[in-house]
Amino acid sequence: MWVTRRNGRVTYRRTVIESPAPASPGAPAPWGSPARLPVRPGTGRFLVLACVFVCAACGLVYELELVALASYLIGDSVTQASVVLSVMVFAMGLGSLVAKRLRWHAAAGFGAIEAVLALVGGCSALALYGVFAWTGGWGGLWGQGPRVLLVAFSLAIGLLIGAEVPLLMELIQRIRRQDAGGAVADLFAADYVGALVGGLAFPFLLLPLLGQLTGALLTGAVNVLAGGALVLGLFGCDLTRRGRWLLLGVNCTVLGLLAAAAVHVDDFERAARHAVYGADVRVALQTDVQEVVLTGGTDGRPLDLFLDGRLRVSGRDEHRYHEALVHPAMNGPHARVLILGGGDGLAAREVLRHPGVRRVDVVELDAEVLRLAREDPALKRLNGQVYDDPRVHVITADAFRHLRRTSSVRYDVVVSDLPDPGITASTKLYSQEFYGLAGRMLTADGRLVVHAGPVTSRPRVFWTVESTLRAAGLKTAPYCVAGRDPGFAAGPDRSSGRADAPNDWGFVLATRGPAEPTLSLSPQGPRLRTLTDTRLREDERAAEESRLRGLQASTLVHPRY
Repeated sequence: MWVTRRNGRVTYRRTVIESPAPASPGAPAPWGSPARLPVRPGTGRFLVLACVFVCAACGLVYELELVALASYLIGDSVTQASVVLSVMVFAMGLGSLVAKRLRWHAAAGFGAIEAVLALVGGCSALALYGVFAWTGGWGGLWGQGPRVLLVAFSLAIGLLIGAEVPLLMELIQRIRRQDAGGAVADLFAADYVGALVGGLAFPFLLLPLLGQLTGALLTGAVNVLAGGALVLGLFGCDLTRRGRWLLLGVNCTVLGLLAAAAVHVDDFERAARHAVYGADVRVALQTDVQEVVLTGGTDGRPLDLFLDGRLRVSGRDEHRYHEALVHPAMNGPHARVLILGGGDGLAAREVLRHPGVRRVDVVELDAEVLRLAREDPALKRLNGQVYDDPRVHVITADAFRHLRRTSSVRYDVVVSDLPDPGITASTKLYSQEFYGLAGRMLTADGRLVVHAGPVTSRPRVFWTVESTLRAAGLKTAPYCVAGRDPGFAAGPDRSSGRADAPNDWGFVLATRGPAEPTLSLSPQGPRLRTLTDTRLREDERAAEESRLRGLQASTLVHPRY
């Protein structure tokens, strides 16, 4: 109502604002009007929040799956996690901005986004692993190619996840208007709780039971079912008849693609594994710790052992590595020997070649590696069936935790046969704290020998290990042994044919005594295939020529590898 005055007369006028005419049964509801729901508003809000919960769980699974697979394929889990998280959060912000233009078609937009997200996120692991297996180095871009693909998937998934929230906010407000703060609180509560469930489900349920590939595909299926059911079942009136059929067709197509991929995922994984490791894969299993693959070992073919895609034992040259690792440290008292890692039994084989060894303790994290070393015919033949020797005792434990728990036992020799320090998961096993614990296990004239990675291709890593040992109060004698077969090293070292392929092994011999350790072989020791005192002195000089000075020690809180 309003008032006007004309020629001294007052006129009262009344206006009536009519609500929009109800839409016809097949037409979409006008934007801004209350949603026409098949359920009560309270039930509708609950269903929207339940969908938020499910979609948030799926989104975090995609994120963790990318981090885990990239860490395995590319290496350096800290870098891969940083890349995925930062790119994805940035993309989520962009996705939220883009979604502002879709608010007028919130239901249709959300349904389309969930279908695309399910397909991209569900197939991301397959795509990343397939590129790794079949394209090798992407020409001269190995190390960059997988990262480009990783960034692309992180960006795409982040954009789609970021676009969800504005559209869900619009949908929940159309059910029942409330203050913006309350709606945001409800939405984010469901989102964060869903992320918690997804974050716990990935390592404790999906990864151990289904693996990365099948787990991602199942997550995509759950994602598309949740999004499609919400839009078609609750907000179907917001779509035209054609739109409803189109969305239903898209969702069924995405589900069909994900199901077909899941049916053939074992064949895909087998073919990809053969592309990576060769055609003679005999054993391939995913343990609680790592992926273990054995190739060869029959019909005269050399045995190769891969752990998480990295060549750890090659039957062509393992004798060079294990002779250089073990025998210089055995020149002196060696009645009691501790081997950290070395579950394959090859270091223990070399230790037992020395007379006077009374006890060998092997600390290995992965029980499946120990089982294979005991039961696989080719690996048993290579390690000389050392686990049948009563002097060998096995401790299934993390090396760092074992050293912390054990303080009263002393050893004449400690052999650190662990993965390269450049691998993030191994960084703590090359820290000053770890070497302090290992030094505590030595007798007064005991020796510690450490595998420290290749010298020629990664000198900074090698000399950081040596500096860290010195910072732990140990005297050191570094040396390197050439003759490494660079033909295949997967993961971060997949560098066949490259000029910087690792062609040596680096070691550091350390003692607690006041004098520097002397590199020499025991006169009473066994006859070796390649290693001699003359060769050891040459190896020591070769390593010394590459010395980098002024490097700081690596610690748990400040890793420097």
